[in-house]
Amino acid sequence: MKWIVAENYGELSELAAEMVVGEMLTKQKRVNLAITAGTTPIGMYERLTAKVKGKNYLDHVHYYNFDEIPYKSGKQEGITLSDLRRLYFSPAAIAEEQIEILNEKNYQQHDAKIASDGGLDAIVLGIGTDGHYCGNLPGTTRFTDFTTEVPCDERLKKIIVGHFEDPAENPDSYVTLGPRSVMAAKHIILLASGVKKK
Repeated sequence: MKWIVAENYGELSELAAEMVVGEMLTKQKRVNLAITAGTTPIGMYERLTAKVKGKNYLDHVHYYNFDEIPYKSGKQEGITLSDLRRLYFSPAAIAEEQIEILNEKNYQQHDAKIASDGGLDAIVLGIGTDGHYCGNLPGTTRFTDFTTEVPCDERLKKIIVGHFEDPAENPDSYVTLGPRSVMAAKHIILLASGVKKK
């Protein structure tokens, strides 16, 4: 494990983008990356977009969302994928065939799909102020869990509802890579920014 303390958020974002590009360039054949939404990686995605947009030699890179909060009505894409499209996929002009979608309909096959695709070469994680990563909020999953569905009790619904303009869309469950799925990745890039995460 390598521990890097950046001088500031800009340096953190640049280092993270360079690490991700490094993963992309490690091999000529398919590279599988699981990436995070949230606030910490916004600067990374701005820099990453400049580094990858229009680079057809990176067409072998495939991207996986590692959790998803669905709309209860199911009428549109979930929160995570929508955020990833806004932050990175659309600005960087990532082709749809490079985006591997996890959702509430396919989560039970997700680990098998990743394995058949060659496994995750790297996963980029943010960490919450409560120490959570992916959708593994305190008390929701066990260390032995693979990709799983997490039922939303009232505590979780209060946390999640802020993602929705219409509170009626707050779902009864969401899906996430469990700890065992995360630990199966060949490399983990964990980002933390802000005094609340010291």
